[in-house]
Amino acid sequence: MGETKGFLKYSRQEYSKSPVEERLQHWDEFTVLPTEKDMQKQGARCMDCGVPFCQWGCPIGNIIPSWNDLVYRDKWKDAIDRLHKTNNFPEFTGRICPAPCENSCTLAINNPAVTIKNIELATIEHAYEEGWIRPEAPKTRTGKKVAVIGSGPAGLACADQLNKKGHKVTVYEKNEVVGGLLTLGIPNFKLEKWVVERRVSRMKEEGVVFKTEANVGVNVDLKELRAQNDAVVLCGGAEQPRDIAIPGRNLKGVYFAMQYLTQQTRKLMGGKVDPKDVIDAKGKRVVVLGGGDTGSDCVGTANRQGALWVKQFELMPKPPQERSAENPWPEWGLVLRTSTSHEEGCERDYSILTKKFAGDEQGGLKTLHAVRLDWSHKDASGRPVMKEVPGSEFAVECDLVFLAMGFLGPVKAGLLEQAGVELDQRGNVKADAVKMTSVPGIFTAGDMTRGQSLVVWAIQEGRAAADGVHDYLMSVAVKAK
Repeated sequence: MGETKGFLKYSRQEYSKSPVEERLQHWDEFTVLPTEKDMQKQGARCMDCGVPFCQWGCPIGNIIPSWNDLVYRDKWKDAIDRLHKTNNFPEFTGRICPAPCENSCTLAINNPAVTIKNIELATIEHAYEEGWIRPEAPKTRTGKKVAVIGSGPAGLACADQLNKKGHKVTVYEKNEVVGGLLTLGIPNFKLEKWVVERRVSRMKEEGVVFKTEANVGVNVDLKELRAQNDAVVLCGGAEQPRDIAIPGRNLKGVYFAMQYLTQQTRKLMGGKVDPKDVIDAKGKRVVVLGGGDTGSDCVGTANRQGALWVKQFELMPKPPQERSAENPWPEWGLVLRTSTSHEEGCERDYSILTKKFAGDEQGGLKTLHAVRLDWSHKDASGRPVMKEVPGSEFAVECDLVFLAMGFLGPVKAGLLEQAGVELDQRGNVKADAVKMTSVPGIFTAGDMTRGQSLVVWAIQEGRAAADGVHDYLMSVAVKAK
């Protein structure tokens, strides 16, 4: 694959980024990929490694060495065809996937990995520029109808696959726009919304129907939906945020991260926000609790709004700069990662437990009280034990705190109550090997059944559910005959 000794000849070339002071003045994407000629050189770095561990690391099994090689050989149309065989939305993953494939790249054992994610994005954008991404409606229809509930990446992938198989698909989205958290939850500076709209428009032209402000279980009755369709797929995500039960939690100024991020996106899309509900970090002292991607998105958003300063606190210890012996290649590297939002201004601190919030006489947040943690002790099974460090208590004066500590699974009220589906021990929707729930004819995919995860896993889940639904519908059709 690639050039025989390309990995020795060419160095890894990243995308270029606008200067921090420039990109903080707007909400748009600010990265620029290398030229197509340079991307071909990056494709040349893909080794003929025998066993492509990049594919092992990719949840959707992208045939990575193949399209790397095709890009290297300037066969871009063949490359996008190969990419689309496994990935419905490379323009999404090419922007926001953390690239587990690169962690597992054979070259990454002792060298910088192949720029797989950038090659993927370059391939799909080149295809759009050339006009190769055209609507391709199925030539025949099966006569079967499917309702997909939720239009995030899992729901979109499921709908796309089912439509390609000839079923009539309607996607129900509770919000006013299609895309789920792709549209509302991920900031524009990581994923501009025209990118989502472009793909959704193509799906509409291919026959997929989208209904917005259709909250199944609230203003749309699930029983009626089941009666109108041959199968239903639950793709509602894991939207129950992890809360923090400490004194002062209800003070004005303490918000869930998604309250903050979705509000800012709606404002940029021209949506109306009640002035009394506006969350604005301009001139404010901001603390983000949680060190993951959602927390990082809050950092970037607060800085663009003009925060005085931003601090990000993480419960767990600071990750190492390099892999430990217990975390070998080709596993996902548990190492310190610095996002573009962190580059824009953020003080990060680790092993911190928030104990309480204190406010002023008007009920507004004034201070965060916390203690430092010692994770050096282990229990009988070898797992780290959290212990507070005596005398390490400290306070931080702040105006806003965003809770970005992950999610506890899907919201149970409404849809899931009406569906009557069985839940697993973690509170997620339980599904069998073909993604069917405990209720025949109702399937599930994405974070709703897997738990909080990556966009690439959501796509994989949606594709798997589509296969399960198709087999179910066809077996029912055969029995009916």
